[in-house]
Amino acid sequence: MIQRERIADNVYSFQSEVYAQVNAGAVISPNWAVLIDTLAVPEETLAIRDFIEQEQNVPVRYVINTHSHADHAWGNCCFPGSTVIAHHLCRQTLETKGKISLEEVRRSNLAFRNVKIVLPQMTFSEGEMNLRVGKKTVTLLPLAGHSTDNVAALVEEDRVLFAGDAAMSLPYVVDGDIDELTITLKKIGRMGLENIIQGHGDIVLRGEIDNYIKENIAYLSNIRKAVRKASRRKYPR
Repeated sequence: MIQRERIADNVYSFQSEVYAQVNAGAVISPNWAVLIDTLAVPEETLAIRDFIEQEQNVPVRYVINTHSHADHAWGNCCFPGSTVIAHHLCRQTLETKGKISLEEVRRSNLAFRNVKIVLPQMTFSEGEMNLRVGKKTVTLLPLAGHSTDNVAALVEEDRVLFAGDAAMSLPYVVDGDIDELTITLKKIGRMGLENIIQGHGDIVLRGEIDNYIKENIAYLSNIRKAVRKASRRKYPR
């Protein structure tokens, strides 16, 4: 049901086969694991849990939500006893919009009948947060643009970035800002990365990153130009 790929020693990515190529990740130590995002449907999230707990034989101690959108955060409830970490705006949005959205989805999709919103217990709003996972350091840092609450998880030793929806095959602003997203993409381009795990889509490899960043920034620039041109018309809409 999910595609799994080993990115580096004890670092994995997981991609949904049923919804929009959404990605999650895990960093695994000898005693416990950190999960980065959950997937869109409970079955897929539970498949990740089984891989970590049964095949790797460690519990998931932390779940990181890169942002509040359903396909990245609604699976928190599959990890009772784990501590959920996110931006403080992620918690805020899950508590308000998330609960309402879930009630609507439950009425039409039985797959979500047992899902509940679990709010992050540990949050931050600025700066960075570091987790030591075995011999690896996972650094959480805000990367706004797609949404105001988006954070990324950088595995420092391997230079692997789980970017959330700050990085997608096609840049997409939902609850964020196009200028912030441009700043974020430039920042990602300067990080000296080996791999970018996008919120949705295939893994971006080191040799592809420069061109990937340039193309995404150019796309956003063209969107701005198109909007400016349209706004000068007598009937802009």
